[in-house]
Order: sequence, then C-alpha cells, then structure tokens
Amino acid sequence: MSLRYALLALLRVGPLSGYELQKLFSESVGHVWHAPDSQIYPELRRMEADGLLLAEEQTRGVHGRRRMYHVTGEGARAFSDWFDEPLEYSRIRDPAHLRAAYLESAEPRAAREFLDAHVRQHTELRNRWQSEIDRIRSGAHPMVERRLAAIPEAERERAVAFKVFAYEGLMERATAEIRWAERGLRLLDDLG
Repeated sequence: MSLRYALLALLRVGPLSGYELQKLFSESVGHVWHAPDSQIYPELRRMEADGLLLAEEQTRGVHGRRRMYHVTGEGARAFSDWFDEPLEYSRIRDPAHLRAAYLESAEPRAAREFLDAHVRQHTELRNRWQSEIDRIRSGAHPMVERRLAAIPEAERERAVAFKVFAYEGLMERATAEIRWAERGLRLLDDLG
C-alpha cells in the first residue's frame, strides 16, 4: 500500500498526467520506494476507483489524449491519515547478507569480488544520495521545486529539511554497507 501514498505525495502538489507522474516518481519518490510502470498505472486506476483520485481526460495535440490525475478530498484525508497509522516494517529479504552468511563455501576470489562489488554499489548509491541532497539544498531538484511552489513560504524550510533528512538516512545506510563489506574483506585477509 505504500505505493498509493507515494503517488498521493506527488499528486497533492498538483495534477499530473500518468506520464508526468511516472517521470517525477523515478526522479524523487522512486529513490525510496521502487515501483515499475507496470505497478504505477494499475494503482492509479485503483485509487481512482477508491475515490482518492479524479482523472480528467484532456486533448493533447491533434489526436492525442491524456489523463490528468487530481487528488480528491478523500485522497488528501487518506494521505494525512497515513501518518497516524503504525508503520508495518517489511521482513528482511537481503540477498547480499544471505550470501555473506555462507561465504565460507565460496572461493576466496569469488568472495572478494562479491565484497568489492558491494562496496562499489553502495559507494555509487552514497554518491547519488549526496547529489540529491545537493540538488535539494540548491533548489535545483524539480520535484522539490514543485512542492515548494505549492506550499506557503513559512513551511518551505521544514519541507527541505525533511527531504534532506530522508536522503541522509539513505547515505548513512550506504555508508554502513560499505563499512560492513570492507570488514568482510579484512576478514578474508585475516582468515587467509
């Protein structure tokens, strides 16, 4: 159900077509909640059926049509109520840590390659999250720009602070994964 609230978060700033929503999703919310297009469009239809969204057909060009999605009052209430619900944490499904639990069965070269790849992956993620923080703080992040334009000036600092806070958490998680994999590399050296 978190996909529903991620979509509401984007749409509460203003109406978007499915294409615009998909693009903004991948540039913002998609960093913390992955969803392929094959999940987004069916969820939009379910949200419309549930009264959370209103879809307006618009002409685009000579022969084109698009649906613009607007959040209804019920959708705005559902988004607000979402914060009052206890968070259900997902059970852990971590293929890297599962593999690490059985590294004694791997050839040392394969174990080292796995841990080196883990460091590279999370270094790349950490750099991406830092880039997102920099874009947010500089005002160059398209979704944050859109959000800030839709809220009173007095609320803008708070909005930016919590966006940065979310990405800082992702950076800390990536840093922890890098340290963990580096510790595994040292363990390989120590155990020979």
